[in-house]
Amino acid sequence: MSVVDLGLVRGVEVQGGVVRVRLTFTSLGCPCVELIQEDVRRAVLQLDGVEDVVVEQVFEPWSRQHISPEGLRRLREVGVV
Repeated sequence: MSVVDLGLVRGVEVQGGVVRVRLTFTSLGCPCVELIQEDVRRAVLQLDGVEDVVVEQVFEPWSRQHISPEGLRRLREVGVV
């Protein structure tokens, strides 16, 4: 499941070779914050022309409504929703 399908990505800016990704999380106490941020950073760095990635943690409310239709489908397949 991608962070995009989960509705965690709140914005992406590209300036030259620097990409800034704004992420929110499902809860303030999410135990995977550092893991997710590093995974995003690593994935974006693999894109052509990207020299650096800045992952910014934002505290915007998240709810089930932020999950994409594809994300909901995949979660249903594994019995989560």
